Amino acid sequence: MNSEKRTARVTGILYLIIFFANIFVFFFVTPSVSVPGDATATANNILASESLYRAGMVSYLIVFLSDIGVAILLYKLLKPVNETGAQIFLATRLIQTAVHAVNLLNFFFPLLLLSGGDYLTVFAPAQLHSAVLFFLDAHHYGVLISEAFFGVSTLLLGWLVYKSDLFPGILGILLAFAALGYFLDSFGIFLMPQHEALFAEIMQAPAIIGEMSFTLYLLVKGVRTPQRDNNISLKTAQAEGASA
Repeated sequence: MNSEKRTARVTGILYLIIFFANIFVFFFVTPSVSVPGDATATANNILASESLYRAGMVSYLIVFLSDIGVAILLYKLLKPVNETGAQIFLATRLIQTAVHAVNLLNFFFPLLLLSGGDYLTVFAPAQLHSAVLFFLDAHHYGVLISEAFFGVSTLLLGWLVYKSDLFPGILGILLAFAALGYFLDSFGIFLMPQHEALFAEIMQAPAIIGEMSFTLYLLVKGVRTPQRDNNISLKTAQAEGASA
């Protein structure tokens, strides 16, 4: 049980790192540089805040590396619940990380386009700026593709957590609602892009509540002692008391 608690708390620390790194990218870096529909303004913002933009790239890398650890550690904790379910969870979680990592190239290409290299002089500034916005848009849709895999992995995680003796069932339910939010955001935007802002807004609350509740439980409690172990301890204590 002590080993499981340590594993859970390390997982919680990695989850917290992922949470704050994502917050930095989505709520500080992206809004600071991206101007939807305005290629020139976006390009100028990237040049003016290049250090911030590069910090966003590093934050993404931290997220990917931490997510690998989270996937493996959660698989280790939840494998006894259902091995096949845990394997599918691990596979989909790692796939979303891989898709997201490859997609980071689309986030990096704008820096190359704005680097001022001699080989770029054949393009007019307006063409370069348009290409910058194109790659940022491509990165956005790449994130939505990875989010579909993340939705599957989060739904399976919720199911495994709900069935496990290591966690309260309510955490599994909250994670399942978070997964539904991810599905809505990913598939909804592809099917009905005119409602993108609405889908993103609906997704945020269940995602934050579900994942942060699970993260805090991992950090504070780790895992709970299974009821059967409590019963054994109680019977042992009663037997020792009777012997005394």
